[in-house]
Amino acid sequence: MDTRTSPMRLRLTQLREELARRGVQALLVPSSDPHLSEYLPERWQGRQWLSGFTGSMGTLVVGSERAALFADSRYWVQAEAQLAGTGIELVRIGSAASPAHLDWLVEQVPRGGAVAVDGQVLGLAAAQALRARLDAAGIALHTAPDLLEAIWPDRPGLPAQPVYAHRAPHAARSRADKLAQVRETMARHGATQHFVSTVDDIAWLTNLRGSDVEYNPVFLAHLLLDAVGGRLFVVDGKIDAALRDELAADGIRLAPYADAAPALAALGGGDVLLLDPKRVTLGFRERVGSGCQVVEAINPSTLLKSRKTEAEAAFIRQAMAEDGAAMCEFYAGFEAALARGERLTELSVDERLTAARARRKGFVGLSFSTIAAWQGNGAMPHYRALPESFAVIEGDGLLLIDSGAQYLGGTTDITRVWPIGQVSPAMRRDYTLVLKGTMALSRTRFPRGTPSPMLDAIARAPLWAEGLDFGHGTGHGVGYFLNVHEGPQSISRSVPDAHMAMEPGMITSIEPGVYRPGQWGVRIENLVLNVPAQTPEGNTFAEMLEFETLTLCPIDTRCIDRSLLRADEIAWLNAYHATVQERLAPLVTGEALAWLQRRCQPI
Repeated sequence: MDTRTSPMRLRLTQLREELARRGVQALLVPSSDPHLSEYLPERWQGRQWLSGFTGSMGTLVVGSERAALFADSRYWVQAEAQLAGTGIELVRIGSAASPAHLDWLVEQVPRGGAVAVDGQVLGLAAAQALRARLDAAGIALHTAPDLLEAIWPDRPGLPAQPVYAHRAPHAARSRADKLAQVRETMARHGATQHFVSTVDDIAWLTNLRGSDVEYNPVFLAHLLLDAVGGRLFVVDGKIDAALRDELAADGIRLAPYADAAPALAALGGGDVLLLDPKRVTLGFRERVGSGCQVVEAINPSTLLKSRKTEAEAAFIRQAMAEDGAAMCEFYAGFEAALARGERLTELSVDERLTAARARRKGFVGLSFSTIAAWQGNGAMPHYRALPESFAVIEGDGLLLIDSGAQYLGGTTDITRVWPIGQVSPAMRRDYTLVLKGTMALSRTRFPRGTPSPMLDAIARAPLWAEGLDFGHGTGHGVGYFLNVHEGPQSISRSVPDAHMAMEPGMITSIEPGVYRPGQWGVRIENLVLNVPAQTPEGNTFAEMLEFETLTLCPIDTRCIDRSLLRADEIAWLNAYHATVQERLAPLVTGEALAWLQRRCQPI
């Protein structure tokens, strides 16, 4: 291919012509939409359209002469391959929160120049950091209009899929109860209005679900609540008459999607608006009426939905059992096909595993694109096999499978690594050290209210002791038939804030890893639930929490270097496998049951 005429180079040329016409020296393109979603509807995948990079995170900056994509270690190999021939350089950053793109902008744009960004997709907190950096360098910031509109002729429109109700018994909390809880917090802040843009908050608060965003059962909307009612701004036709009437019974009226900003502009004297600066864009903040008082605080729903009730936890356990049964069926069939000498690929792993899940009770869809990664592909934490690029599973090595599903009663996310043929001592060592990290954190007790980032080092310690580490977080929060990545808690090397406190009912992943570029990757992931821990009688110093492991699937013991495990670690693993077998055996038969029994044998 003549890279001078590649689609990406042509698009960058068109963009630079548009920048020149507007007297702007650079465009910042974040991976974002007006709802600050992680996974984006096609309309707002401008970074991907301009660069060809398909990773879920990354920031693109296009200057008049140079362009750069800023991505963390999860995407370095992928980005390097996808950016080849585009004229866009890869800048490797330590984490998604790195401000390196700000430094790059200041270096490329002269004093007196201007930088453009679509304010409708730029988070308020990110905008404040960007504006401060550019102001100090004497560079102007233009936040309107959206420059991609001028050069993207076939840009997708808004998704039109219907919205549906998440109903009892799986919707264990009523819409009215959730609205009342949020309004209690509004009252404590003295707020008369509350604006919500994050789609998972809206889906949780309204007990509605949709399919506007791939893998996440959410729909595009904004919500403006007051003391007795509210307006749901959503595309016309997505909510039918019967559901509209149900919402009206709870005081929620429908309004056109485009009317959210004008509704904010209409607020004035006497109105006190509660909004979350980390969960609203600059564009919406700037539209708030000048006479309206603004109170900045975390969305009450973000905290409330992170703390699952006992009824929700019960449904989640059922979903985990269904998911574990699907895994047994898949792995039994997969190993039998290997034994027969069938040609298996990373793509067929995805197809077979998805089909097994689709047969389980309550299955709705996948919770993210399956990562089936053979050998060196496993060293890319967010690898995805594609029809034009995938590996055949043959020979000796390690197969990493990171997958998950959406069920009416919960969201799953699990990673396992399986030996194919013979595995080397080095592979066994990496595998066992990662397992030690998973077990170390899984067994931890900690005071209620502990900032979640403080737990990160516990999973890394066994790896650090051997001079190893990994470049992603140890754990993320998980929704309840909602987004597979959910805040506010995060077990990672992030700077903690008060909202990251670990509370009962939170579900979080534990997923340390080791990655050998070009060779193999190891990651072992379970989801865990914060539950009260028994403490010695007379302990009055702190309420303690511990983790209940929710994920039910064998951890392959054939890869273990037993000499690296202590007796207490072996006891934990054997107890876990006893639980897995007890919970899953009633749900599987035949070869799947035989496979489960083999893989759960104590060591």
